[in-house]
Amino acid sequence: MKKTKIVCTIGPKTESEEMLAKMLDAGMNVMRLNFSHGDYAEHGQRIQNLRNVMSKTGKTAAILLDTKGPEIRTMKLE
Repeated sequence: MKKTKIVCTIGPKTESEEMLAKMLDAGMNVMRLNFSHGDYAEHGQRIQNLRNVMSKTGKTAAILLDTKGPEIRTMKLE
């Protein structure tokens, strides 16, 4: 059983479905989204891109939402 995890921070240069597919093929286990930068719409599109790639390839990855600082945020995730 593989215990090492590869966490990749996703931004404008790595958010495309093509790039996410390459990262999954290379061993990415976790997609990290840095909420200190960008807005909810941008991050929502990145999540959708990853979900599209996972459904096409049959591979899976977790999604890590890294919020900025001690602020409390709530919203519905679909």
